[in-house]
Amino acid sequence: MATLEIHDLHVSVDAENGPREILKGVDLTIKQGETHAVMGPNGSGKSTLAYSLAGHPKYTVTGGTVTLDGEDVLEMSVDERARAGVFLAMQYPVEVPGVSVSNFLRTSATAIRGEAPKLRTWVKEVREAMDQLSMDPAFAERNVNEGFSGGEKKRHEILQLELLKPKIAILDETDSGLDVDALRIVSEGVNRVRSTGDVGTLLITHYTRILRYIKPDYVHVFANGRIVESGGAELADQLENEGYDKYVKGGASA
Repeated sequence: MATLEIHDLHVSVDAENGPREILKGVDLTIKQGETHAVMGPNGSGKSTLAYSLAGHPKYTVTGGTVTLDGEDVLEMSVDERARAGVFLAMQYPVEVPGVSVSNFLRTSATAIRGEAPKLRTWVKEVREAMDQLSMDPAFAERNVNEGFSGGEKKRHEILQLELLKPKIAILDETDSGLDVDALRIVSEGVNRVRSTGDVGTLLITHYTRILRYIKPDYVHVFANGRIVESGGAELADQLENEGYDKYVKGGASA
């Protein structure tokens, strides 16, 4: 069973007046088959956690450890983390002009699996996954995220998730910008992957609406660069009713 262990993680970014610490000692363990929701206000450091785990060069780890099955994730390059089984669905997916969705997906699958998927079975696999996400097959010949709507970008992220089958899936505000229908379709895709029991999921969100579709095993409140409270799914309902004020004002201990 794959396990991602984050211990006392500190992360900084460069600012005008020098390095600014954003993550101030994050502790979190995610096992395969578990779903952890991280909720918190804007600016609390949730997305910094996601991008630091994925290896974004903007963020500098100044302390702590991150391991996947005992292997040091922080020593891995971005592509090594992906091959090890760490997947990031971005809040704002980037455009890749000149690269078709089909080529992007097959190249990614080849890198992850260590060999190119057989074309006939791969085409069937992609079409079935696209159909489940209500995506037009012609979508595969478009350039990655170029001219995509917000909903199309998020469906493409979940398409990658379904095809690449990671050990740990980090979903950074996947519900952002989605209408009700797109949210339902995207959530169903996440739940299909979760139902295999083969993936540990870190779901980062502001709001509880996506948690009506994707039921977390654990909910963590993120404020001021660290996890300040943890609980079950009922904690999300409490946040919906009470908001984050008491955490932002330092009412909860780390």
